[in-house]
Amino acid sequence: MSKEFKGRVVLGGNLKGEAVVTHSGLNILASFQRSALKKAKRAICADQNNEEIYGKDLTGKIICLPKTIGSTTGGMVLESVAKLGIGPAAMLFSEHIDSLAAAGVILTDVWVNKRIITIDQLGEEFLEYVKTGQTIEIKEDGTVIVE
Repeated sequence: MSKEFKGRVVLGGNLKGEAVVTHSGLNILASFQRSALKKAKRAICADQNNEEIYGKDLTGKIICLPKTIGSTTGGMVLESVAKLGIGPAAMLFSEHIDSLAAAGVILTDVWVNKRIITIDQLGEEFLEYVKTGQTIEIKEDGTVIVE
């Protein structure tokens, strides 16, 4: 049974893919930097403080999260992994996106021409419902369908 949620479009697009879910804030620097520095073929989450996603492959995934936390370099790290082709396909926020994450996804879209579809304000119910491994469909208008 699928469930539909509606959020605010930060960067729109249509996509179907696999969810990776964290209920704590996503530390972009801690999660992606190791893979970026190694110029790895996959982005394996290196944030040992985030037990839900530590060691998981984030490449091309739809990351479902409440918010981002951590360093001001997060946007630059997103740009780096996008350039390498190992960034996430989408980021779905249950809360409002913070300015640093917004800058990262927008600058990645403009400077690298790699879109990380981004929707925010999906609500707590979204994050309670979605599970890692589920298929998610994102529509241009901010509709998110969890299958």
